[in-house]
Amino acid sequence: MSVTLFVSDLHLCPARPATRQLFANFLTGPARQAAALYILGDLFEYWAGDDDLAEPFHAQVCAGLRALAEQGTQVFFIPGNRDFLTAEGFARASGARQLTEPHLVDIAGRATLLMHGDTLCTDDSAYQAFRTMVRGDAWRATFLALRLSERKDQIEALRRKSEHEKQVKSAAIMDVNADAVAAVLRSHGYPRLIHGHTHRPAHHLHRLEGHVCERWVLGDWYAQGNYLHCDESGCRYLILPAA
Repeated sequence: MSVTLFVSDLHLCPARPATRQLFANFLTGPARQAAALYILGDLFEYWAGDDDLAEPFHAQVCAGLRALAEQGTQVFFIPGNRDFLTAEGFARASGARQLTEPHLVDIAGRATLLMHGDTLCTDDSAYQAFRTMVRGDAWRATFLALRLSERKDQIEALRRKSEHEKQVKSAAIMDVNADAVAAVLRSHGYPRLIHGHTHRPAHHLHRLEGHVCERWVLGDWYAQGNYLHCDESGCRYLILPAA
């Protein structure tokens, strides 16, 4: 039976070594038994550019992914809002194939749409405007032209601002918009949808024009490691033992 695994929102960083070790255990454990691993964004707390691969922490994570890919598990990556600056250097170092979203793929005979999930949070208009700006070629070129230390300083400032804004935004605004979910399901032929970003793991059923579509939301790794296991029998959440 072919097994495919999904994770997102690990937010790996040197300040959380236990989470990195948990991910390392996952890569040498359950992931090695899978045909494919999909990482749906925010693998890292942030990614300032591929020239940060010299950072030992980043190099260790990428080496673990490459070892997994070299032993036979296909590794795929959809960038999230924290690590959208990954490029060819990250792909070479990690052995991961980078995908654009939304990405439609057959998983165990089921059409499955993969996303990070932030584009579904359309009620947060301020965030969507910011996302459009930083995903543009002009902003990217200007930002990557800065020294790495300057980029990291700017990212840290943006993170502090984001955390402050989260304190005043309602939970509903930061969750997915039902109409946005319906629109993306409808436009892709009513597939199963798997995404992360909201940190609200759940299994939803959407009934649209006579179709019943599953939506699986992946959890973050702040409190515990977790992943979605999918095969011919369906999908189920699994929790990793503590490192």
